[in-house]
Amino acid sequence: MKLVQYQRPGLLWPTFGRLTSLQDELDRLFETPALAWSPALDVHEDKDSYTVRIEVPGLRREDIEVSLQDGSLTIAGERKVETIKEGTEVHRQERCYGKFSRVLTLPATVAADHVKAAYKDGILTVTLPKAEEAKPRQINVAVN
Repeated sequence: MKLVQYQRPGLLWPTFGRLTSLQDELDRLFETPALAWSPALDVHEDKDSYTVRIEVPGLRREDIEVSLQDGSLTIAGERKVETIKEGTEVHRQERCYGKFSRVLTLPATVAADHVKAAYKDGILTVTLPKAEEAKPRQINVAVN
């Protein structure tokens, strides 16, 4: 088996690819491991609610904390490092471990007592219903 060094694919804008490579080189130079990681997330909005989906595979529900305070949604957790048997040689390790925290400032008031969170297949889905005052309203124009 031949091992080849992983090269990140080029991004849409070449400048960002060079910056990513620069960060990799600085990490190697100063031997700073990637201590923090940030799972990918999507935020969608419809007329009634916001939906946040965040990728956190390998975590248990108990390892994830979701909180709502002062118009900010915080999703935090920790992916624990897997123990490697003694005498095992690691050829590549790309998965991130450790604590993470994502904070989203919500653009409108939500009905905090109706927020729901569900975790399935490594995806956490948080549904934040908009408060009545934040929902769009149809205003009828009266004839005078």
